[in-house]
Amino acid sequence: MTAVENDLIYPPPLQVASWRREVHSLYAAVRDEPEPAAAHALWVQRRTKLFDTHPASPRRPGQQMRHAAYDPAFRFTVPVVPAELDPWEFTSGTNGVVPFSGIGTVALGALGEVAVWWLDSYGGGVFLPLRDGSAGRETYGAGRYVLDTVKGSDLGRKDESWVVDLNFAYNPSCVYDYRWVCPLAPVTNRIDAPAAVGELLPEGYDLA
Repeated sequence: MTAVENDLIYPPPLQVASWRREVHSLYAAVRDEPEPAAAHALWVQRRTKLFDTHPASPRRPGQQMRHAAYDPAFRFTVPVVPAELDPWEFTSGTNGVVPFSGIGTVALGALGEVAVWWLDSYGGGVFLPLRDGSAGRETYGAGRYVLDTVKGSDLGRKDESWVVDLNFAYNPSCVYDYRWVCPLAPVTNRIDAPAAVGELLPEGYDLA
């Protein structure tokens, strides 16, 4: 994700590097906490502080983050099942074409299956966006991110299964500031059932 203002990268690159270091540190602490609800409370507290105080935060004046209470029904530890998926590309005026190739799918109980992707460019990374039935009401209409390992958003694994906890679904930066450009959930990552957990639309967000 990048943001552009007057043809210059915004915020400055070293501030972005600092932001990512903090995010990696936060998710390491989340993985170290054995109790999921406590890990979620830590995530909410530190993520809110980061958004409120860090110079690279996409949060604009007057915005306040909102998070739902932790619900263990939305936590899954599941294997990634190999599947044939058509690659897809996200195109932006700042990053050009950002390619993704399919890794497989994960089953989220009664919610259904969603795809797991690989960022198929420099750095690589596992990417799991999600648009659920709460989108456009309680949560962002184009979907949120659950995993984005190149940016540090990694909830951990147990043996060969990945932790996919929708309580940690978070808004892409473009929710807070239109200058940021963010890949959105493709069709393979959209489910009809609502999952209004994790990071909700911020206070004061205009649904119109």
